[in-house]
Amino acid sequence: MEKKKKHVEPAAQSKQPVQSGDFAFGKENYRLMLIGLALIAIGFILMIGGGSKDPSQFNPDIFSFRRITLAPILVLAGYVVEIFAIMKKPKD
Repeated sequence: MEKKKKHVEPAAQSKQPVQSGDFAFGKENYRLMLIGLALIAIGFILMIGGGSKDPSQFNPDIFSFRRITLAPILVLAGYVVEIFAIMKKPKD
């Protein structure tokens, strides 16, 4: 009995070979990444402060809407924009 040899083709090659000078992302991806980074930075900046100079006195400003609600929403929105920017295929 003869064993039949299966013809194995090399892995499918893309239509255009990747050149060493090409970037992984397009211009729009980088723009979205910068927007996401700005949202994250603004969110963390909004969380700053609210402490008391005197440790024996309580400052209720640490529980403000800005620090408890708005800033975390901005940080999460920034991360969502970052993920979208990474996953989006460039139009090139």
